[in-house]
Amino acid sequence: MLNTWVVAPTCLPTVLRRCHACTSGRFRANGKFRVNANHKLIDAWLLALCTTCGETTKLTVLERRNVRSVRPGLLDRLHDNDLGLTAELLQDPVVRRRNRVALDWDGAWRLDTGGSNHLDREAADVSVRFAARIPVRPVRLIAEGFGLSRAEVERLITEGNLVSAVRLSGRLTADFGFTLKR
Repeated sequence: MLNTWVVAPTCLPTVLRRCHACTSGRFRANGKFRVNANHKLIDAWLLALCTTCGETTKLTVLERRNVRSVRPGLLDRLHDNDLGLTAELLQDPVVRRRNRVALDWDGAWRLDTGGSNHLDREAADVSVRFAARIPVRPVRLIAEGFGLSRAEVERLITEGNLVSAVRLSGRLTADFGFTLKR
C-alpha cells in the first residue's frame, strides 16, 4: 500500500538579506505591498520588516511597468495586500534573483504523514508531495516520518534497505518516492 506524505508550509519563510540599520540578516514578510503609480508607469514592492530592529526593506515586484501591461487581478491582489500573493512572490525565483535574497524555511513547514499505520509493516512505499517549493533534505523527512535518527536513515540507505529513484542526499523541492524495507 502506498502512503502519501505532504510537506506543507505553516507560515511564510524568513527572507535572508542584510539590514542596513542593524546589520541583521533576517526579514519577515508580513503581506503588505506598496504600489506607486507615476502617470502611466507603476512600481510595486513587497515590504518586509527586520526581525531585530523593525526596519522596513522593499522587495521589487514591478518596476517602471506600463499600467496597461499589468493584469487587473494582480493589481487587485497588490492593493488588497493578499497574503497568498506574498507566498507566491517569495517562491518566485525571478523575484528572489532580482532582489538578491534567499529564503530560510527553518520552522516554516511541517510533515503530514497521514497517521502511523506505516510504522509496523515489513516494507513501506511512500510518496512525498510538496505543497510548496520548500528545500528539505529527504533524510530529514524520512527520519521525522518514521521516528528514526538521521544516522539510522543514512545506515538504511548504505545497506540498501532504503531505495529511491532520486538521490536522497542534498535537498529536494520536488515530489519523490521511496521504499523502506525492514
